Amino acid sequence: MSQGPFGEDLNMRTIQVPRPQGRIVALVVVAIVAFVVISSSFYTVDPEEIGVVMRFGKFVRDTDPGLHFKLPAGIETVEKVPIQRQKKVEFGFRTREPGIRTQYTTAGFTDESLMLTGDLNAAVVDWVVQYRITDPFMYLFKVRDVDNTFRAMTEAVMRKVVGDRTVNEVLTIGRQEVADLIEVQLQELCEQYEIGIKVDQVVLQDVNPPDPVKPSFNEVNEAQQEREKLINEAQSEYNRVIPRALGEAQQTIQVAEGYALDRVNRAEGEANRFASIFDAYRLSPEVTRKRIYLETMGEVLPKVKNKIIVDGDLKGVLPLLNLNPGGGE
Repeated sequence: MSQGPFGEDLNMRTIQVPRPQGRIVALVVVAIVAFVVISSSFYTVDPEEIGVVMRFGKFVRDTDPGLHFKLPAGIETVEKVPIQRQKKVEFGFRTREPGIRTQYTTAGFTDESLMLTGDLNAAVVDWVVQYRITDPFMYLFKVRDVDNTFRAMTEAVMRKVVGDRTVNEVLTIGRQEVADLIEVQLQELCEQYEIGIKVDQVVLQDVNPPDPVKPSFNEVNEAQQEREKLINEAQSEYNRVIPRALGEAQQTIQVAEGYALDRVNRAEGEANRFASIFDAYRLSPEVTRKRIYLETMGEVLPKVKNKIIVDGDLKGVLPLLNLNPGGGE
């Protein structure tokens, strides 16, 4: 055994060496806690969002876009609500891959799109509802599971409106009316439930008859189109013939009325002339008789081809007659 200069046993000496590991661990823990506290005390709200701050789950305040402070360690939590972003809900299909050529899928969503119309026919209706969040407080706290509630409300309104229309109205002429009515009624329901949502637009994406009845439905449409074509052709022929017949009838009536008016006026004129002549005749019968004779002769003589004027005292007219057929007068 080795001994030291003072006779101590060197093998039995215990050397105390300081251990800094515990202090380092403590510093690391403090740093981690400080980092967690600091990182959980600040949050950022994007320009299209609004921050809703809750303290132990109870609403405290809302914050505008930017960097903000809150109590750390879960005392206060933040829910960011996109109030400027337009959101949409799809029914009867889902967007599988958005892009320039968006791809959709309808597999598994038949229960949403298959509906019964008012005339007891079936229709497959795919539609989209576009909406915005206008009141973050109502959206988060008034209704539990607001997204599923809104989907259920939309589907209920759609089935109600479609159930009041015929299948032809839903498939063809009434599509826009159905969409507008759904938008109005859905907004009224949102205000009644106070869910803080503003409905921007309802779009009927695709409306078709169910696949098993498509051939029959197409045949009915073709028959209806043929009927409309024949009706239009008949109406065109009617518009071409009837106005012409009415015009010709009106023309005939006007000609007859003109002829009747002319005859009446002529008769009245002749009657007035006869009455005036008769009045003159009563005043001077001999003069009137001679005047009438002369007027009559003035009208008759120009129409006579050959004229022979004889003396009133002549006893016979034979010498004056031209008996030669080829001779002159």
